[in-house]
Amino acid sequence: MNLRPHLRPLRRLRAASPFQVALIAAFTALAAFMSLPIVFIFNHAFKPQNELFLFPPRFFVQNPTWRNFEALFLHASNATVPFTRYLFNSVVVLGLTLASVIVISTMAAYALAKHRFHFKALILSLITLSLMFAPETVSIPRYLIVSGLGLNNTYFGHVLPSLASPVAVFMLVGFISQIPGDLLEAARIDGAGHLGIFARIVLPLSAPAVATISILTFQAAWGDVETSTLFMQKEAMRTLAFYVNSLLSGLQNNVAGQNMAAAAGLLLFLPNLIIFLLFQRKVLESMVHSGIK
Repeated sequence: MNLRPHLRPLRRLRAASPFQVALIAAFTALAAFMSLPIVFIFNHAFKPQNELFLFPPRFFVQNPTWRNFEALFLHASNATVPFTRYLFNSVVVLGLTLASVIVISTMAAYALAKHRFHFKALILSLITLSLMFAPETVSIPRYLIVSGLGLNNTYFGHVLPSLASPVAVFMLVGFISQIPGDLLEAARIDGAGHLGIFARIVLPLSAPAVATISILTFQAAWGDVETSTLFMQKEAMRTLAFYVNSLLSGLQNNVAGQNMAAAAGLLLFLPNLIIFLLFQRKVLESMVHSGIK
């Protein structure tokens, strides 16, 4: 068995200076410290009822159990709308939102970064200005627009408020502007149209930035309760985040339901963790490229 590839990291560590070793140790300790909330969420979800209220509280679970999840699913099965319906709604809304935001944001960023047209500077200024507004300040205009279009109790009513993503456009404009103009001009000379250049050159080269906005959009759409609260009057059209949020708020003063609250918190957090772990390398690539001019 060839051990040379496995010994290379050890050789690099031995060749590192004392400052580099101290820096690695410091960042390793910082990473371990920042992972403690994740470890706590996993341990807390599997704690039996008696361990949830121990004093002093224990960080790690002593007798892990699946009964918290059984109680959660039993509670959901007794509700008017089954748990699977909330989950289905979340998956549909998430898929539509991700696809729509990626397509619209990348096309808008490509036009703003690589084309000249009237009022371009004004549009970029408005996008930058929109980053200053808190989500709460636009809740009433969003409600008036969605209600005026008759999109209440529809999946598009969930998706429409997320279509205009200034954060995604702002990030993609900075990334796409770094693509060499000569590369796009060569493709244009070879006969490629705007759509071909966008699909074959711009979109693949922007994969790190697209992965970053995908994570941000996923987190926002998966944990969004505003659309279900404001635009959905039918319980069957609401999402899993709304159900978990209403469950947690209803169990705040309920000692017997804290085990369900712990299990629901883990279920809502787990997809965010998985998506981040899958795309973290692309996120780091987008950060590296954003510093190259």
